[in-house]
Amino acid sequence: MLKMRALGRTKLQLSELGFGAAPIGNLYREISDESAAAAVDAAWDVGIRYFDTAPHYGLGLSERRLGAALAARPRSEYVLSTKVGRLLVDNPHPTGSDLQTNLFDVPDLLTRRRDYTRDGVLRSIEASLVRLGLDRIDIALVHDPDDVVDLVVGETIPALVRLREEGVIGAVGVGMNQWQAPLRIVRESDLDVVMPAGRWTLVDRTASQLMDECVRRTVGVLAAAPYNSGLLAQDWPEDGAYFDYGPASPEILGRARDLARTAQALGWTLPALAMQFPLQHPATTSVVTGMRTAAQVRSTAERINATVPQQVWDELER
Repeated sequence: MLKMRALGRTKLQLSELGFGAAPIGNLYREISDESAAAAVDAAWDVGIRYFDTAPHYGLGLSERRLGAALAARPRSEYVLSTKVGRLLVDNPHPTGSDLQTNLFDVPDLLTRRRDYTRDGVLRSIEASLVRLGLDRIDIALVHDPDDVVDLVVGETIPALVRLREEGVIGAVGVGMNQWQAPLRIVRESDLDVVMPAGRWTLVDRTASQLMDECVRRTVGVLAAAPYNSGLLAQDWPEDGAYFDYGPASPEILGRARDLARTAQALGWTLPALAMQFPLQHPATTSVVTGMRTAAQVRSTAERINATVPQQVWDELER
């Protein structure tokens, strides 16, 4: 079973491995309801008690599938996060599929409308609760507000704090594919948690300043995308491997291969060390990665449960 960690200054306890539910929203390719449910069941069986989703993932499909798969589980025994900032509305110009535009293999009868206002937050939370079949959300994360940070600090976060005070949500946070804006928001807002995707990993440590600030302020970190879009997911990073949603540069690919050689020389694999690296920082509560199948869940849990000696980390740093 997986170890549990406290989330910042909140009362929430999360498993060290978090189930990223984008793949069960048909990210990149379609999967069946049965396969999605089997992945969630496997996650529960290995001890995962933190699940992350968003309206963006499959135009609500991820939330619906996750809620259905968890419906029979004791509500007090798991933590669930979803996100605000993208409202789902009727699509006036559907093309038949959301795959080409947003990478989810679902019909595009709905579309996303970005809305970080107070009213948008309330509507988003209400709609997510319906899709999830729940009466509360443990963690609400502001999703990708890269170009509206002033609005987030002045209106979005205060609206979520009010919902936290009312008991509708348990914790307030922000999730982004960068570290600079989250650092500002941590310093200027009453945040409980941040989710930097791909910015505190074995090969990309650009979020170090954010991580240290979170320690100082007792803000929890959900370290998402530890494989950096797949670059670190194989024992040996191949030519054409992706990093940060695009082809890896020669410099990044070379760095990943150096890490792979060192890992192999020390008797480890690159994916196993990539999964465990974020937990070496005291700010990290959980490592969140997308998992599509029951087999992926089990292999990922094995990687994060393995005991890595300190000398391995020391050698990687050298």
